[in-house]
Amino acid sequence: MKNNYTFSLIDFGTPAYDETVRLRRDILRIPLGIEFYAKDLAKEYDQYHLAGYDQTGELAGCLVLKSLPKYELKMRQVAVREALQKKGIGQLMVRASEELGRTMGFKKMVLHARKTAVPFYKKLDYQTIGDEFMEVDIPHFKMMKIL
Repeated sequence: MKNNYTFSLIDFGTPAYDETVRLRRDILRIPLGIEFYAKDLAKEYDQYHLAGYDQTGELAGCLVLKSLPKYELKMRQVAVREALQKKGIGQLMVRASEELGRTMGFKKMVLHARKTAVPFYKKLDYQTIGDEFMEVDIPHFKMMKIL
């Protein structure tokens, strides 16, 4: 797939950040009947917010990266605009986050994948760790990849 997207870190609390929160709410939260709460978003101030933009500057996708001990980085809240899903943007965004993690000195990427997303991450060389578990009332698996 030709990469017509630009991926960049955005700052917490900015209009660009607010736009990613709206996308995450629309794609990840509303279908489950849950919302973001200000107290939850406030915890994201020290996390890395990666946004992907198309050639017109429109937000195509986003994800959040949280620094963990032992040089681990946790990928969370991965969302791609509905009209752009299944077109390779998620793969490009995950690869961009992995490169960013390597550049910042992280050694391992971990995540909690919805069961339906496990095949997507396996194609990107992530491995499942442990048994299925429930999170936000849906089945998940912990996954990881050495960077």
